[in-house]
Amino acid sequence: MSKILLFGKRGQLGWELNQTLAPLGELFAFDSSELDLTDLAQLRQAIRRVAPQFIVNAAAYTDVDRAETEVDLAQKINANAPRVMAEEARELNAAFVHYSTDYVFDGKKNSAYAETDATNPLNAYGQSKLDGEQAVAQVGGAALVLRTSWVYSLRGNGFVPKVLAWARTQKTLRVVADQIGSPTWARALAEIVAPLLQRDGGYLRERAGLYHLGGLGGVSRFDFAREILRLDPRADEQIIERLEPALTAEFPTPAQRPLHSALDCSRFEETFNLQLPAWQDALRQALGA
Repeated sequence: MSKILLFGKRGQLGWELNQTLAPLGELFAFDSSELDLTDLAQLRQAIRRVAPQFIVNAAAYTDVDRAETEVDLAQKINANAPRVMAEEARELNAAFVHYSTDYVFDGKKNSAYAETDATNPLNAYGQSKLDGEQAVAQVGGAALVLRTSWVYSLRGNGFVPKVLAWARTQKTLRVVADQIGSPTWARALAEIVAPLLQRDGGYLRERAGLYHLGGLGGVSRFDFAREILRLDPRADEQIIERLEPALTAEFPTPAQRPLHSALDCSRFEETFNLQLPAWQDALRQALGA
């Protein structure tokens, strides 16, 4: 039975991975309260103690705005820790799956980004994630870096739960219409990785590299919110009367966001013969509509 080591088990994606990976082998899962990823010596010891065949890193510093003032902490978690994971995976001859973000792009392309497109992060978070990607690539081995976009779940305080909550407390809701991405349901993202870990290390080593993996298609946050409200299984609880489009510039934040960061996932689809559902279908399934 394979040993699988998962980091970030309590995050949106990590929580789902904890469920989907458990049947595949002996799963060892950690969150930040159990393992401090800024302590690289402790991290190395944990990996060597488990000696897994697969390492999956869903842990990340994800507070985009706070990263502007906590640059060092974001670097330690998003760049330094993945480098160590990649190094230890290579030493163990283990496969390594690491998640990155669409925020490595500046959003000026105005069409879906491919892996070959130039990166240009607009914020410290995006830069730290790009540094992590590059660190993993430099180490080599059987490493897959999966860039994703607008990950959501019904747990926590993400975009989908926020929209549902706002619709129950506000009669008018304004949502930015000039940010476009590929909404990705955390459960679908976790489930599509499971078949990869059922293959041997050689299969993944031959296909190592960078892949885009997000919900199929692109949509604005405004239209995403509109679809969330339409598919709300408890729509009778909504008091909202108007959903209005707004511009990102009307909501200034410490960190600048890319305006267009939808992802072209054809390379992943062609390489692994796997495909995430269209973002509308995944949202419908997530909401049980």
